This record gives sequence, structure tokens and C-alpha cells, in this order.
Amino acid sequence: MTLKVIGAGFGRTGTLSLKEALEKLGFGPCHHMKEVMLNSEQAEYFYLASMGEKVDWDEVFKDYNSAVDWPAAAYYKELSEKYPDAKVILGMRDAGSWYDSASTTIYQMSQNFPKWIRLIFPRTKKLFKMIDKTIFGEVFSYRFEDRESAMQVFNDHVEEVKRSIPEERLLMHSAKDGWEPLCAFLDVPVPEEPYPWVNDSKVFARRLMFIKFLKWLPVIILILALGFFL
Repeated sequence: MTLKVIGAGFGRTGTLSLKEALEKLGFGPCHHMKEVMLNSEQAEYFYLASMGEKVDWDEVFKDYNSAVDWPAAAYYKELSEKYPDAKVILGMRDAGSWYDSASTTIYQMSQNFPKWIRLIFPRTKKLFKMIDKTIFGEVFSYRFEDRESAMQVFNDHVEEVKRSIPEERLLMHSAKDGWEPLCAFLDVPVPEEPYPWVNDSKVFARRLMFIKFLKWLPVIILILALGFFL
């Protein structure tokens, strides 16, 4: 396989909905952070890339026809040069709305994931080091908690994509735009079913609660143990 569609939009700009839409339109499998979280080989590829090592993108995306979301979006320029026939989609969202979503989901997951699990499982340590460096370091210069700065980075990214990618090769798309502009851009028929609308904020909230529990689990166990023996 070779990439036919490259997503340049930040995470939390409707990337999961876009993933499902592209797969429905025949551009799947579509690479997404979900694959990196679940696939140790993918996590290793992007860990090496975050460390500045050269990776074989043909090998990374050998099983995919499209890629959206981080970490692939961080390399959209390199990928667009590597695959000159691929079309580029920039996920769009109001900067303030995007920040509010990202700061309560992916950022909180990254900041609260238990260090003790990272120590026990080296793959997990590499995964979150990659996420931290690729997204919050390289993109936001470790200033993500500064709302105004992060929003400026978001808006600057939009302008940089517009400058970097030829107009005829680029679609600026929001989930609310639906099928029509996406299908026209990709030259495929419009499906009869509604455009997928995947809002996983509640899923993130549940995961975050569990992660925060795990974060304090050793302390809870220690307190219970002390209570048992005292």
C-alpha cells in the first residue's frame, strides 16, 4: 500500500470521525493514534522518529492507505513530499474550542499516566516519551498549558499548512462540513448514510478517571498494608 490521504490536522479536530469517513470511502485502513497506542511496532517507529532517527515511511504505512491524527500529522510535510500523489486534509476547528477539548483529554492523559507503569513496562515509557516530545515538545515548545500560546500555535499551523501544500492538493475540512466537500475532493460518490460523528470526550473522561486511580494505586495499597499490620 501507499498513502493516498495525509491528515495534517492536530488531534481533537475530528480526526477519529475523519478516520471512519475515509475508511467508509475506501481509503482504509486509516492510521490514527489509536493504532500507535495498541501496536508496539507502530509505537517503536514513531518513538525512533521523535528521537530524530530516520524511519522508512513505506514500512511504517505498509498496511495503511491513509493517515490522520498525531503522530503522523506531525510529519505531514515529509509525508507529502514522500507521497506526492497523496491528497492532504487539514482538520479545522475553532482554536478555543480545540484547546478546551485537547487540554481536558490528550494532555491530561499524558500528564497523569502513572510513572510506575512506565517504569515496569518499557514500551509504555517509550510511547509516552514519544507523545510528549512529538506533540507537547516539538509542536508546543512545552508551553501547552499557556492557552493563548497554544491557540496561536494552532492558528499558525493552519497558515503553515496552507503555505506548504498546493491549493489543489489541500482540503480544509470540518466534521460539520459532512460528506460533500470530502467526496468531491477525493472524487468518490457521496454515501447515503450520515457523516460519522465520533465524539469520544466521554470515553476520554472515563479513561482519565481510571488512569488517575492507577496513579495513586501504589499509595492506596501502601496505606491499606500499613493499616493491616499496625
